[in-house]
Amino acid sequence: MNRLCLLLFSITALGVLRAEEISPPAHGAFAAKLQPFVDEHYISGAVALVANQERVLDVTAVGYSSLSTKTPLREDAVFWLASISKTFVATAMMMLVDEGKVNVDDPVEKYLPAFKGQLVTDKKGNHSPQHPMLVKELLTHTSGIIGPNDSPIKKNLDLADDIRQYAAAPLKWEPGTKFEYNNAGINTAGRIIEVASGMSYGEFIKQRLLEPLDMSDTTFWPDAKLAARLAQTSQWDKEKSVLEDIPNDPDKVWLNQKQVPLPVRVYMGGEALRAYPNHYAWPAGGLFSTAGDLAKYARVMLNGSVINGKRLVSEASFKRMTTPEPCTTGIKAAPGIGLGWFVTRNELDGVGTGSFGHHGARGPVLWIDPVDKLVVILLFESMDVQTRGDAKSRLEKAFFRAAVEKYGKPAK
Repeated sequence: MNRLCLLLFSITALGVLRAEEISPPAHGAFAAKLQPFVDEHYISGAVALVANQERVLDVTAVGYSSLSTKTPLREDAVFWLASISKTFVATAMMMLVDEGKVNVDDPVEKYLPAFKGQLVTDKKGNHSPQHPMLVKELLTHTSGIIGPNDSPIKKNLDLADDIRQYAAAPLKWEPGTKFEYNNAGINTAGRIIEVASGMSYGEFIKQRLLEPLDMSDTTFWPDAKLAARLAQTSQWDKEKSVLEDIPNDPDKVWLNQKQVPLPVRVYMGGEALRAYPNHYAWPAGGLFSTAGDLAKYARVMLNGSVINGKRLVSEASFKRMTTPEPCTTGIKAAPGIGLGWFVTRNELDGVGTGSFGHHGARGPVLWIDPVDKLVVILLFESMDVQTRGDAKSRLEKAFFRAAVEKYGKPAK
């Protein structure tokens, strides 16, 4: 065996990405912008998509879907969307607003009586809030609700039970006075959707959004066929010199979950994995999808929520959802917050002012630019890319700016 073969064998056996390794051939218009981030070991691979209202303009795939097997990343790879799922909560909620079943300016307790009489615990002690927590404050992360990981919350992966626990705990501050990104608020909004619609959250999303948009590759629970295309999550090794997959032990860690497809058991964790036994549709972050499927949803949003001449939500609801709310006080970051969507206030990130979108925990990002009439989607799975200086910001800006430059509205 020659030296080159030995090198390739050792790399494959270790399941890591080293500087000596040659990445698989990349394809797509933005490979030159994204490939350096693979070569510099910030990410193991990425799928980037650009679309307008009429069609997908480009799909670029670089790097690997698995470092352990050195499998080139496919355009139709399945990714955990994580918090991009929150935008589906918002869209579903506004559907119910249009049907007269919910008013986002109403108190949460109107729909979930368990929250009635909830107190605030702050420097003043325990006291009644100046106003009860409102539905819109759940969607803007300004509700003051306890976090899902705070004591004494016990995750039972049952939406109704989780919400009862949130309601039993005091608010951390006066509703509408402070921003804190919080999955519990979004989960509570998901429970309101259940109560108002008479359907489980997962079934509502399936019937009212996924099926009408023909999003057959989008689900809360990837089956074996979808899981075979799952992009694995990577992270730095202890020396922060190479990237490697981050496998669980599927036999020791998840003994009672043999029904979960093996790729999901090995490479996912938290609610994304524990959701399977209870068939739990986690509102705040449970969806899996592909770039192509996500583009179907995003293109409808780019078109003002209109599909085939019909609206998912009314013009007024769409505008409310994608316009920063006045109650989003104390936000240090540049984006404002609409109802479930972040909104760009300037063009520093490479997309036009008024663009709206969302990020996910391990890297995925969806952004909709009504100025340049573009959808930009960047999907990758990295556990710690956000800890690597400004790498994530540089990666997004490089792609966003290149997309606008190539496909954006011509300058006047």
